[in-house]
Amino acid sequence: MIKDIQLRVSLADEERADILIIKASQYLDISPDKISGIKILRKSIDARKPRIVFNYKVAVYINEPVPETSEYIFDYKDVSKAKPVHIIGFGPAGMYAALRCIELGFKPIVLERGKNVKDRRRDLKAINQDHFVNEDSNYCFGEGGAGTYSDGKLYTRSLKRGDVRRIFENLVYHGATNQILVDAHPHIGTNKLPKVVQNIRETILKYGGEIHFETRVTNFTIKNNAIKAIQLLNGDEMEANRVILATGHSARDIYYLLHKKEIALEAKSFAMGVRAEHPQEIIDRIQYHCSGKRSDLLPAASYSLVQQVNDRGVYSFCMCPGGFIVPAATAHGEVVVNGMSPSKRNNLFANSGIVVEIDVHKDLYKYEHFGVLKGLEYQKDLERLAFTAGGRSQAAPAQRLTDFVNGKLSTSLNPTSYQPGLNSVPLHSLLPKLIGSRLRQGFKAFGEKMRGYYTDEANIVGVESRTSSPVSIPRNEQLEHPQIKGLYPCGEGGGYAGGIVSAAMDGERCAEAACK
Repeated sequence: MIKDIQLRVSLADEERADILIIKASQYLDISPDKISGIKILRKSIDARKPRIVFNYKVAVYINEPVPETSEYIFDYKDVSKAKPVHIIGFGPAGMYAALRCIELGFKPIVLERGKNVKDRRRDLKAINQDHFVNEDSNYCFGEGGAGTYSDGKLYTRSLKRGDVRRIFENLVYHGATNQILVDAHPHIGTNKLPKVVQNIRETILKYGGEIHFETRVTNFTIKNNAIKAIQLLNGDEMEANRVILATGHSARDIYYLLHKKEIALEAKSFAMGVRAEHPQEIIDRIQYHCSGKRSDLLPAASYSLVQQVNDRGVYSFCMCPGGFIVPAATAHGEVVVNGMSPSKRNNLFANSGIVVEIDVHKDLYKYEHFGVLKGLEYQKDLERLAFTAGGRSQAAPAQRLTDFVNGKLSTSLNPTSYQPGLNSVPLHSLLPKLIGSRLRQGFKAFGEKMRGYYTDEANIVGVESRTSSPVSIPRNEQLEHPQIKGLYPCGEGGGYAGGIVSAAMDGERCAEAACK
């Protein structure tokens, strides 16, 4: 017999190895000897009150063994001689599209402009230490896409877009910890993601797929409104009639190419702002109601904040407890910041994007002459401003949080995790009013919601501009571009995802459409 039940465990009891069996036997009113095992289905923390409680959903196995294998089976088969599907981009959408193609009996041919995870590390080091941006290999471009060197956050609200559990199980199949199947807000960690990504690559190659790194697509050959070939930077051309376009939200050259070829695009609303960085101890004290160091049983605390300011949402984005701020520029002459966390989330700082909604139909009237690319050009202008203000390097413009709200230049800045360094800048006057004034009011409101959040011990760092693409690529019900047969816009770059999991699910869906 198997019983699914809910259990609540206090922080004091969480240390006991047998606490779930004791609680389950009490709940079911049976002897602990009759419980042959317990499988944790979901675990979360309720820290709304000073008495912190762990919530468990568990399957209790009574007088029968706990199964050791997953119910998910990934049926990969040799596709070395099968019909090809070309995939541009090897981020989460591209990786899962390739894996799904193999399951469906088609050969994925992946074209990735960046390098593999190992070689990519040298280019990340160059950004952090030498302020040199390789436009094809950076925190956004390369094997695994922007997701590889990130927190590996797997939480998603896109539950209707596909089988979320299947995405998680496939990550576990490729080496991720099975803890992601349990946690309410799962993450893998930037130190462990590269190995998982490498294992996915090895699966694709093992079963006959192809992956071409350092291979940038520069053009498409289109005849009779159908894809016929892909042209590469090195001058080569590849015949292709089914192309999944999974280039991510930062491949601006692809948007320019499609626009030049008069292939339909659409302007899309997005969000921009700054990254706020606090000492992790402050966030722990606020969220766990503790006066000193948090319990070792508790993870680094996170937060989620939202406030309406003048008809626009101001909200936290990509919150990284115990993490780092990283330089996410994809070209020289721009400064972009993002966040990531290691698996243990044990860094001294907590950081989060704090961003403002941008309505491309109402807010960017000065950019109307750019047409569907107006959001992209606005995004670029703010990144160039950050580059100039920060000292024309990858050093980022920054300000103490309280000084930003009060409109004062910071005479000094707090310690930071951002390796290229910070320069004190009056962001309150440099940021466009559309963003800056709303951020200032938003931070005040956040200070009311989280007592201690509004503090001069926090920095704000600019700019957080790559929350999502400011351009979308339309597609019909068959997930195909309505104008170009054989072109399947996919993932974040197409405007159909907002993170690792939703991008992976969209990659699978596009693979299924392309393989029909």
